[in-house]
Amino acid sequence: MTSPVLLLVNPSSGSDDKASLIERAHKSFEGREHPLEVVRLRSGDDIAARARSAISGKPHAVIAAGGDGTVSAVASVLVDSGTRFGVVPAGTLNHFAKALGIPMELDAALAIAAGDTTRMVDVGEVNGRIFVNNSSIGLYPSIVVSREKQQHRLGRGKWPAFAWAIFAALRRYPFLFVRLRTGNEELVRRTPFVFIGNNEYVMEGLRIGTRARLDGGVLGVYMPHHTGRCGLLALAVRALFSRLRDSRELDAVSLPGFSIETPHRHLPVALDGEVQLLDLPLVYRLRPRALTVLAPPADGDAA
Repeated sequence: MTSPVLLLVNPSSGSDDKASLIERAHKSFEGREHPLEVVRLRSGDDIAARARSAISGKPHAVIAAGGDGTVSAVASVLVDSGTRFGVVPAGTLNHFAKALGIPMELDAALAIAAGDTTRMVDVGEVNGRIFVNNSSIGLYPSIVVSREKQQHRLGRGKWPAFAWAIFAALRRYPFLFVRLRTGNEELVRRTPFVFIGNNEYVMEGLRIGTRARLDGGVLGVYMPHHTGRCGLLALAVRALFSRLRDSRELDAVSLPGFSIETPHRHLPVALDGEVQLLDLPLVYRLRPRALTVLAPPADGDAA
């Protein structure tokens, strides 16, 4: 019997009509060797657990239709499995899909997911948790936790809650005492945040926040020095005008692995936009070429 392709659809991601997405997905797979089977996720599902259950039958490929949180949860199950992983961007930001060069247009993205072109890409890991985009400690996890409280307790919409959470975090503006260790070397800083990317991020100019590749074999680590709100704003302005390299107030290093220590026993850690409370120390490592993705060839690759 021909193994199926599983499409996991998160109905709570983004605002698109998921019924239309499923209908168009079936059309994309008409006449193909491997039939499409749809797994509809429910709000509140443990997505990783549902994905683990879905792939127990050894499907030909698994496609995640949703935002970066859904994609990351499914990817965490497929790491080092060799199972092909497709991504249909159906969330708000879709950073991983963009980094892979997957079109934001639905039918074009489905065509790639239904195809046979694959690439091997890296993933990041911290204390056994996988991330495909980035992880951070400090300001951003604080903002996410505050935003969720605003949404759930006060019933605010996502974006108003996010704006209020940013205001509240900047008003408190907490600092972390961080000791970053790699091998026999260490870097000690008092900083508002540490940002860790799966591969290096572009930190300047109009392409800020993007990645040139996902198979570079390193984690990009970005950590501003002890600076106030105005100093952080100045860093942002320098980044926008491609002058960040002139600043001595930001550490930017590329490492295959390292650990982070703080005086805390536990710390909120953001992983692809989701916050988890992890024990210290935080042990980060890059897992090279651990994920087989259905995606256009990378620049310079043969088609």
